[in-house]
Amino acid sequence: MIVLLPPSEGKAEGGRGTWSFEAGAFGALGDGRRAVVAALAEADPKVFGATGARAERAADAVRALVAETAPALPAWRRFTGVVWEHLDPATLPPAARRRILVPSAVLGLCRGDDPTPDFRLKFGVSLPGLGRLDRWWRPALTSALARSRGPVVDLLPNEHAAALDLSSLGSRVVRVTFADAGGAAVGHNAKAVKGRVARTVLVDGLDALAGFAWQGWCTERTADGVVVHAPGRMR
Repeated sequence: MIVLLPPSEGKAEGGRGTWSFEAGAFGALGDGRRAVVAALAEADPKVFGATGARAERAADAVRALVAETAPALPAWRRFTGVVWEHLDPATLPPAARRRILVPSAVLGLCRGDDPTPDFRLKFGVSLPGLGRLDRWWRPALTSALARSRGPVVDLLPNEHAAALDLSSLGSRVVRVTFADAGGAAVGHNAKAVKGRVARTVLVDGLDALAGFAWQGWCTERTADGVVVHAPGRMR
């Protein structure tokens, strides 16, 4: 079983050694990663979607990638933010961390324990010669994911899901959505419960979602997958 999670916009700094374009379980995407980094080095700094110190850090990260001197951290340590904090990957068994797959605009795909450099880039960005990165990456990422085995638990927001043709995997995909009275849940609490759902699946299996409950959130199995309802919103 695989759990698809988004990367975090914020990332831990530092690392050890030198990351390579062929690093990790998806090293076959190395040429694609090189193409993205080369295009990013020529792009307007506005593509980072940041200003001040954040933009400077993003530019420094690109220069390190181009020079092939970027230090690496395991993905589960690199990615921070609400989802990853509530996943609490440091306390997961190593085998569970290996079942996490993360789509990203720079790496294409990485596994939860893969060496990961610092970067800042969204799939919706267009780069010179490549165009929109979600569309550019989609064939390669879909093909890579198709070679995996077992159920695929989709916890991706739309931005990241757009880089994969999950419909091509048919019944292997279990889509998990998060809903309030208006049909969609966003914000800190929705991100927090996403991390808890991911942890539940990784530790106890997909069937454990049938009885999932956390701070008033609860689940409902539907024909399309699993809906996680906000407190007091269960139909």
